[in-house]
Amino acid sequence: MKKRFYSSKRPYKNSTERPETKHMKPGSEKSLRHVFKKIGIPEESRFIPDPFQVQAIAAIKKSDCLVTAPTGAGKTWIAEQVAQTVLQKKGKVWYATPLKALTNSIHARFSMLFGKENVGILTGDIKENPDAPIVIGTTEILRNQLYDAMHTGEDLTCDLIILDEAHFLGDEQRGVVWEEIMIYLPVRIPLLLLSATIGNPFQIAQWLESIRGKKCHVIKNNDRPVPLFPLFLHPSGTLFPLMTSPVPGQKQKLHKKVFKFNSTKNKPVMAYGRNLPPFGDILNILDRYHLLPAIFFLKSRAECDQAIKLCDSTLLDKDPKRKAALLDKINELVSGNAHLANHNHRQYLEQTATAAHHSGHLPAWKVVVETLMAEGLLDAMFATSTVAAGVNFPARSVVVLNSDRFNGVEFMPLNPSEFQQMSGRAGRRGMDNIGFCIVLPGKFMDLNYVAKLLSSPSTDIESQITINFSMVLNLLLSHTPDQIKMLLEKSFASHSILSGKKRGKKARKKFGTGLELLWLDFLDHMDFLADEKFVTDNGTLTEDGLWASKLRIDAPLMVAQSIRENLLPQNDPALLASIIGSFVNEKEFSDDPLYNQALPKRLKEAFLDIRQELKPFALKLLKKGFDAPNLFIQPSLMLYLWAHDKPWEELITQSDFAEGDFARLVLRTSENLRQISKLKETFPQIAKTAREATDLILKEPVVTFYS
Repeated sequence: MKKRFYSSKRPYKNSTERPETKHMKPGSEKSLRHVFKKIGIPEESRFIPDPFQVQAIAAIKKSDCLVTAPTGAGKTWIAEQVAQTVLQKKGKVWYATPLKALTNSIHARFSMLFGKENVGILTGDIKENPDAPIVIGTTEILRNQLYDAMHTGEDLTCDLIILDEAHFLGDEQRGVVWEEIMIYLPVRIPLLLLSATIGNPFQIAQWLESIRGKKCHVIKNNDRPVPLFPLFLHPSGTLFPLMTSPVPGQKQKLHKKVFKFNSTKNKPVMAYGRNLPPFGDILNILDRYHLLPAIFFLKSRAECDQAIKLCDSTLLDKDPKRKAALLDKINELVSGNAHLANHNHRQYLEQTATAAHHSGHLPAWKVVVETLMAEGLLDAMFATSTVAAGVNFPARSVVVLNSDRFNGVEFMPLNPSEFQQMSGRAGRRGMDNIGFCIVLPGKFMDLNYVAKLLSSPSTDIESQITINFSMVLNLLLSHTPDQIKMLLEKSFASHSILSGKKRGKKARKKFGTGLELLWLDFLDHMDFLADEKFVTDNGTLTEDGLWASKLRIDAPLMVAQSIRENLLPQNDPALLASIIGSFVNEKEFSDDPLYNQALPKRLKEAFLDIRQELKPFALKLLKKGFDAPNLFIQPSLMLYLWAHDKPWEELITQSDFAEGDFARLVLRTSENLRQISKLKETFPQIAKTAREATDLILKEPVVTFYS
């Protein structure tokens, strides 16, 4: 694991000689009395839209519109109102989100508002009522529909596109999908963008105006619906204001007692080494000052799971009515689902009113936790920072333990947008007069850096457009290479290159002064496709290219090569699912059980054959600088056993997969199989087997009525 670095660029020096505070006793600095008096529930009043909401509704009637406003400010209400207007005119709305969980949440909300018959959902693994007037789906599905529309020449049947969490335009992994949507979207369809954290909304609006030839209004609101007050929890248990009271003309600084603590050489600590703080004590302190419920942001899944074991039943035992309500709701949520009913975290839910929430858990279990949190039945939720974006379950307080986060590769300082996503969960609109962001000291907490984050503007979004084989194949379906070059010149990357100073310099370095690096990357992809006979020398798709374009998956060429070389199992659905799972898998394995444990003979032979036969093709990809998946037998074996009905608990216990990770592997494998099933005209047998394979692996607890 890499060392953590903060804004100083120097590693934090760990010392194990600091005295540990063993008992935390509730206390608070006197100046906080007037702050705590603000805690309470706002008086009920008739809803009156905020000016920015009214402005946004007016703007989208005549132009595109980009709305930036803090979490909980009411951006979804804008979407509801404009969707209602389109519905009344017998039009169609496409509401796109980056996350399946958010898609499910919006679908439930819109179904309640507009009636189930008027709302459909498309997430890859879920397809319900797709011809409804309002469709809620993931951005990838919308992008694929735009590919189809360009290919067939038919206009997308839609009268409004809503892109929620629009800051995903800057996401390193998926931002390209958002950028493609904005480039390909017909100008006649109004575009409503919603986000809490975009630092350069006017630049994005200017880009959209330049490629769409119509005004894009920016509606910017900086006012939080619930004021945020930052606190510092001293290892002794005493709460202090984190910052000084603002003085006109001066910047806020660390509160004098927090500054003194931060300057002390041998600081008291809440826990030695890798131990977690005493969360039971901390919850009692927060309860003493009415700061619960709280979301604790921890650095890892393991910490989240360990944290609930450090809590006790003290708070819940004081409120028998809430305890009974919690038990009733848990019973209701897990009823009829044996896996959820016997979940190993259930006892902690029932005894401590706390829960862990992270991607290692099954989607259905996360929904149980989210529902309990949203209904105010939990005191605390321990989550990784990824939970901060896109799912709506705010609390009175958020507790931040680290000023950095793991981005999948290394630990990096939180950027302002990430911190705003986390702190944005503090304070429930209509339920709290004030919200709190509580900072805990620790080995990986830079208090000065957090102080800067509190007043920093959102991070600017940069273009993440990249070329991939699926994009090239699908664009060549409907465009010549010259036309594609013109499309790329409409990219946000192209617009950014013309920007001044640092932003433009960075874009020019990444994409070329005239976008030539991006274009050369496209040509490299097209040349490889031509070498492998998916594309002709003049840039039109061959017969193989035509059907391969339907494989909108992560490794389309590897799968396409497997199909045309007849390497995939034709008549064994379980075996097909297991082989496709090896293409989908992202987990690295150090050992190879192909040679050290007994495997089903049929699986072993098929896996060895395909790995051997694909090796030359994979080496060609790697030699040209393209990615090729490393095929491991472990995910294939897991899927093979799962397709043959091996019990879920036994399967997970004997594997290196967390159940959430394996569930994600199953869902992504099923999506790949669904893409293969589209090849029924050219490869009817493999398409039929792919459909059967999907049915074998999509079953409880991976798929339930919750997910």
